[in-house]
Amino acid sequence: MEGTRKYRKFDKEFKLEAVRLITEGGRSVAEVARSLGVHENLLRKWKSQFSEDPVGSFPGKGHLKPEEEELRRLR
Repeated sequence: MEGTRKYRKFDKEFKLEAVRLITEGGRSVAEVARSLGVHENLLRKWKSQFSEDPVGSFPGKGHLKPEEEELRRLR
């Protein structure tokens, strides 16, 4: 079908490793994006999410960050 896109899904480990390659590996976002076959903007988004919340980032599909889960439970 023309005009339809198949979106790739990336698990938490993949995202964490991609961010680690930038932050600890000393590689540029563009270099890591090319080597992993992902768009630079997506990689920048992952890096930003990790910077904001290293522990709760990338909770997975259908899962909330611990503080968001607590709020939902209290409501």
